[in-house]
Amino acid sequence: MARSNFVYVTFIRTTPEKLWSALTEDTEFMKRYWFGMHCESEWKAGSSWKMVSGEGQITDAGEIVESEPPRRLVIRWRHEKNLDLNAEGESRCTMELEPSGTAVKLSITHTIEREPSKFIAAVSGGWPRIISNLKSLVETGSTVL
Repeated sequence: MARSNFVYVTFIRTTPEKLWSALTEDTEFMKRYWFGMHCESEWKAGSSWKMVSGEGQITDAGEIVESEPPRRLVIRWRHEKNLDLNAEGESRCTMELEPSGTAVKLSITHTIEREPSKFIAAVSGGWPRIISNLKSLVETGSTVL
């Protein structure tokens, strides 16, 4: 089967532990860079995962496939709100954190087993905005968007 994917790589001046916390544990911090949204999970393999809007709606849901703090997180991810995106089924989001001097290399790979994919097109527009906000917030204390 054909596969669609999106890859985003950036370097953030921080530690792997602080970046892991920003991506998973610190809900209020997450809302600041994720445009009011936040994720809820126990962040362990097999635990449920969901993305919650500022209004309390579940927009995406799935399961943690792998969790190796503070270096690797894999989420089975399905969009819940838009019917066209939901109909495409489950995707897989892999986040890898790798120390690089005084920074951390953050690689996000989002894939789905279909070509073309409206879902991957949607996340391709979203991830750069979210991660740009995260990078700016971690490094300067304020978001850019």
